[in-house]
Amino acid sequence: MRTTVSQHKPKIRWHIIVFLAPAVLVYTAVMIFPLFNTLRLALYSQIDQTRVFVGLQNFQSLFGDPIWSDQFWNALGNNFWFFFIHMLVQNPIGIALAAILSHPRLRFAGLYRSAIFIPTILSFVIVGFAWKLILSPIWGIAPSMLDAVGLKFLYTPWLGKEDYALTTLSLISVWQFVGIPMMLIYAALLSIPEEILEAAELDGITGTSAFWKIKLPLILPSIGIISILTFVGNFNAFDLIYTAQGALAGPDFSTDILGTFLYRTFFGFQLQLGDPYMGSAIASAMFAIILIGVCIYLFGIQTRMRRYQL
Repeated sequence: MRTTVSQHKPKIRWHIIVFLAPAVLVYTAVMIFPLFNTLRLALYSQIDQTRVFVGLQNFQSLFGDPIWSDQFWNALGNNFWFFFIHMLVQNPIGIALAAILSHPRLRFAGLYRSAIFIPTILSFVIVGFAWKLILSPIWGIAPSMLDAVGLKFLYTPWLGKEDYALTTLSLISVWQFVGIPMMLIYAALLSIPEEILEAAELDGITGTSAFWKIKLPLILPSIGIISILTFVGNFNAFDLIYTAQGALAGPDFSTDILGTFLYRTFFGFQLQLGDPYMGSAIASAMFAIILIGVCIYLFGIQTRMRRYQL
């Protein structure tokens, strides 16, 4: 008995291509093409008004030439400090606020959530100039507010001192964006099935112990996502530093991060001429740092989280 096997060619789902094509084209035009063009420019330099291929020479200058390396390592170190402040202050506060606001007996929880989240939607320019005015030793309200509660001796021009400026700006950024981890963790807490919480309650696990033993392990994936978003956002930071301290990121480059360093190098500032080739090298270095951090999370931390959940 002869059996014939009919081979059907897989149908091309044209509707998927039609719907995805515009988004892919736009994303390629505004993201993919500029990215590869930046990586390409980092391999060139301008010599005698002529573009010349120099390979990795720009990166050698960026990492080894004291003229460039001192600024780069200073900006990178400041960027890591900016990130650590957010990880150590913003995210724990966001988790704590989410745990408090998710309590079923809390009244006016919606009002509190809205009030905490409002700074997130404000412009960087508004936040930067507002806090610059608040902390000003001449016309700011911070000295008088501390004086009203008898703590004026604690006041110091935080944005004007090298030891405090970057930490102060980091805390301002924390104030502005603490609503994001709060809302993400709040949504994760609400998604926990009631059956699990009821079973834990029958076993005598309630209150704070329920959060640490039941809720926290279940929201670890959300905490991981918040951490990597914090990392990417902080290493792409620019607006707040530029608004509050200017392109020179004063005092004496103490608040200089990779974003402001890239801006001065690529576009030039005051007497410094713009160098798009070295600027592209800095942008490529930033891309590599962010890519390495994301890969460590995806292939290291996230894998362990999945094993922990199983």
